[in-house]
Amino acid sequence: MTQHSGSCLCGAVTFEVSGDLPGADACHCGMCRKISGHYFASANVKRAALTIQGENKVTWYASSNKVRRGFCARCGSTLFWDPLSRDWLAIAMGAFDTPTQTRLTEHIFVAEKGDYYDIADGVTQFEKWPPRAAPGD
Repeated sequence: MTQHSGSCLCGAVTFEVSGDLPGADACHCGMCRKISGHYFASANVKRAALTIQGENKVTWYASSNKVRRGFCARCGSTLFWDPLSRDWLAIAMGAFDTPTQTRLTEHIFVAEKGDYYDIADGVTQFEKWPPRAAPGD
């Protein structure tokens, strides 16, 4: 079975994902841009496939009543986006240490993207959520 590992910048939080990673999305919403400094690229992973070491070093910020965001309390690395009502959470693509063997499959919330860049990679774009249900809906 495929294993993917990752960590925060300082190494206080590490994680492993069992199995292949799905295609990643890039979220351009205002919250993701603020928390990441640009847009937030992540892969949605089943909770049962994720093992976190140093979980006591993860600080959770409730960015809404439906979603929390996890980051390393020591170095501040953004790691997780957690829709509380779902059986999966999103892991920041930049936190993976190993080759991911996946590609970006969609841009979401492009209506909120920053004015300082263009999206010209040919990947599917959605003004808000893609046609599937939004977290917590």
